Amino acid sequence: MKKQILALCLIAGAALTSFARPTVLSLKENIQDSTIVYPQSFETDTQELMKNWYLQNYAVVDRSGANLSDVPTSDKDFIARLQKMPTVIEMPYNGVVRSYINMYTQRRRQLVEEMLGLSLYYMPFFEQALEKEGVPLELKYLPVIESALNPDAVSRVGATGLWQFMLTTAKGLGLEVNSIIDERRDPIRSSEMAAKYLKQLYNIYGDWSLAIASYNCGPGNVNKALRRAGGTADKKKDFWDIYFYLPQETRGYVPAFIAANYVMTYYKDHNLGKSLARRPILTDTIHVNKRVHFEQISAVLNIPMEELRVLNPQYRKDEIPGDIRPYALTLPSQQIYSYIVSEDSIVAHNAALYARRDVVVPVDPSTVSNDDGETTTKLVVKYHKVRRNETISMVARKYGVSVSSIKKWNGLRSSRLKRGQTLKINTYKKVRVEQPETEEEETVDVEETVVAETTPVAAPQKKKKETTTTTTAPRNPERHKVQRGETLASIAGQYGVTIADIREWNDLKSDNIMAGQVLVVDAKKAVKKRNDTPAAPAVHTVKSGENLSAIADKYGVSVANLREWNDLKSDNIRVGDKLKLKADGKTSTSSRSRDNEAAEQTHKVKKGETLGQIATKYGVTVDDLRKWNNIKGNNIAAGQNLKVYSDKKVNRKTDKTDKTSKKKQKTHKVKRGETLGEIAEKYGVGLSKLKKANGIKGNNIQIGQSLKIPQ
Repeated sequence: MKKQILALCLIAGAALTSFARPTVLSLKENIQDSTIVYPQSFETDTQELMKNWYLQNYAVVDRSGANLSDVPTSDKDFIARLQKMPTVIEMPYNGVVRSYINMYTQRRRQLVEEMLGLSLYYMPFFEQALEKEGVPLELKYLPVIESALNPDAVSRVGATGLWQFMLTTAKGLGLEVNSIIDERRDPIRSSEMAAKYLKQLYNIYGDWSLAIASYNCGPGNVNKALRRAGGTADKKKDFWDIYFYLPQETRGYVPAFIAANYVMTYYKDHNLGKSLARRPILTDTIHVNKRVHFEQISAVLNIPMEELRVLNPQYRKDEIPGDIRPYALTLPSQQIYSYIVSEDSIVAHNAALYARRDVVVPVDPSTVSNDDGETTTKLVVKYHKVRRNETISMVARKYGVSVSSIKKWNGLRSSRLKRGQTLKINTYKKVRVEQPETEEEETVDVEETVVAETTPVAAPQKKKKETTTTTTAPRNPERHKVQRGETLASIAGQYGVTIADIREWNDLKSDNIMAGQVLVVDAKKAVKKRNDTPAAPAVHTVKSGENLSAIADKYGVSVANLREWNDLKSDNIRVGDKLKLKADGKTSTSSRSRDNEAAEQTHKVKKGETLGQIATKYGVTVDDLRKWNNIKGNNIAAGQNLKVYSDKKVNRKTDKTDKTSKKKQKTHKVKRGETLGEIAEKYGVGLSKLKKANGIKGNNIQIGQSLKIPQ
């Protein structure tokens, strides 16, 4: 009897113990890691990302009514939201996953907003490739953690593109990577290969968490971790079982993937700016079977160079080698037909400039002789732009000079160089001195800075007279700040020089330039070019392939002016439309014609004055002031003297009256499609001043918003 009672007590005790015992969570739910390593994409410079041509022209972040701060969220809410997501891949929640979600929703909010804007363009490519291979569509968020949706992203170890392929992996999958083409940057080709590679990895492991981890660190590291964790064919393990056996960076890869899926789905619940399409970008592809440069396409079809680069990032030198084999060119859908019709004109445009020599025969010295003449050693001044990680010793070796000489020529106290810094380099060469045929002295503009240094030495005889031109440095150097949308071709045309000149003066290896970059140009040629420019017509008839931006650039006016003068509510124009190039009742006068009609005056810029104020004072336009004084933007300095052609006399007395008189605050109501840059240009004020006057930190404005125009 006692034994039976004892047995019953033991059973009851065990039952009570089982009820009192708390639920034991698996490692998947309760894992903690104090040594989290965040992916390199979290370090993406949002300011650089915001310069992306697509974000500036096609996407906008709607912050109306947003709190712009994260909303406190409980673990229970996180779990519920993750469970509601329609995914095949398991999305568990734990402390590590939460740390990545917090990073996106709290510390990298602006990065998420920019990626939401880019996702409008890139996600359809990812979804189409994944659907074709029959793998889960939620894998489309892998590029969010790999590259922050930047096709030009390059990791510390050399992984490149949206999907961050290493060189050997990319070539193994069939992607072309060489000096001209890098298909790792191609959104379409790289997405196709990424989907195929992920499918292969899943077939190896039969588990998506392991396939994703293997995508990051390679199958070898995952297999090693499985062996160390005791995984066998009979005893399957997943990512969370081998978590602490994986490389440190890979441990955070799957949690970051879960967090990316969460934040790109529930961004509204965390007051992150909703991404909107300012205007849809519809693209199509055409196969090109001729060698063609982006500059040729841009010039003939009036497509901005930056747009061509965004749509075709795989072409590293802005050149499509279609003469080797057909290559795909992505263009806005409405431009595909224009390209087909104009292909011959595109290839013929500046053909000599982009031509490649197929056969070169070396010159036989015995067949060349020289004229009677003399040679002299001359000093040739060159300008070198410092590249990334370049040292002063490397520059010295390149030009065959000493480090101390470079420091002396440039007034440097230390040997440290900054990226983008321009260095003056003195080199020497022998040049032929022509004997004058007449007594009359002639002055010729040469495209190099040379100074006679030593006594002339007799030159060898020459039967046939030759003229050679060496381009090293502009005779009248001036700095040109690259504006948005400008290319080397357009700048070369503006200053009456060649692309090769600008590349040599600035030591450029390619035609790629960025807005804000400072280039050395020849000022004297710019003046000549400007004075020879004929007056603009009063009406322009829209041709095939033209847009408002190209027409505005052609006639030196702003897009906002064209909209205002022609009562346009958007940027949409049609072939055959006639656009006014001036306001009704006003005359658009070039600097040359105005010079004939009015006397030249000189205005000394006072502290705080803007081009808009000076233009109003003399009854002229801001564009006139820019043309007369070779000003590229709106920046002027106190004490600077400006040429003004106007019959309106402004004396000191009236000037003082203008200062003391109380002016009414000028305002501008934002219209659809307008940007801060266009508004600043319209009123002739600096962008920074316009932002400061209205307390704006970024570049986002809303339709109907009233902006104060600084005086």
